[in-house]
Amino acid sequence: MKRRRFPRPVWRGDALASGLAAGALALVAGFISLPILSLILWTVSEDSWRAMASPEARDALLLSAKTTAISMLIVVSVGTPAAYVLARASFPGKRLVDALVDIPAVLPPSAAGIALLLTFGRFGLVGKYFDAFGVTISFTTAAVVIAEVFVAAHFYVRQAAVGFAGVRRDVEEAALVDGAGRLSTFTRVTVPLAFPALVAGAVMAWARALGEFGATIIFAGSFRGVTQTIPLAIFAEFQSNIDAAVALSVLVLGFAFVVILTVKYLTRRATEYEN
Repeated sequence: MKRRRFPRPVWRGDALASGLAAGALALVAGFISLPILSLILWTVSEDSWRAMASPEARDALLLSAKTTAISMLIVVSVGTPAAYVLARASFPGKRLVDALVDIPAVLPPSAAGIALLLTFGRFGLVGKYFDAFGVTISFTTAAVVIAEVFVAAHFYVRQAAVGFAGVRRDVEEAALVDGAGRLSTFTRVTVPLAFPALVAGAVMAWARALGEFGATIIFAGSFRGVTQTIPLAIFAEFQSNIDAAVALSVLVLGFAFVVILTVKYLTRRATEYEN
């Protein structure tokens, strides 16, 4: 006689745990979405978007675009070979170097600004030698770029290293057997295969550079058209023009959404390619 199967009972404990988990997720989502919704609702006022066209806002946008572009050029140019070495090579002190790469990610921005000031300031460890030749770094646009590179490089190097580590060695070896040199193999085989991870890392680093505040205001100051980037302009405008501060905040929020969607898309593409 065939035994009749009964549906598995749902225990009260399981239902309670599921309910608590769903409630926790709703709480987190609400906690994050409410401030975002408040920003967007404030911009319903035409005054907010009119404030976006103010000279201060335009100067901050242009300066942020210029400094982050230079920062990303430096980060990608130096960070790509550095990430490849971290991913593929073994050398004495690798663990120490690997840890040093991560320090800017956990160092408070204000502490990073003080460290940069003590290094590149007029009387700093390195800056005093530049000052002897009449070259000033602190409180200039160059200081903004240095601060952005310092806080953002980690995101690119770490993501790029993961991308290079995921490239199959046999594909590179096949290119070498076919007569390609190491440099040619790196540029034509390794980099294209790791490209989604490289782009994702660059986008994350650019977003971190765009949002940098603490290190910049201490090391570079907040001078309109010279060192006042978007985050600094938001802080400055908040003192006198809340509409302009909100409009700039919504603009940065839009950039953040684009960055998140881009990284998720590239990560998914990289996973699909590996599979």
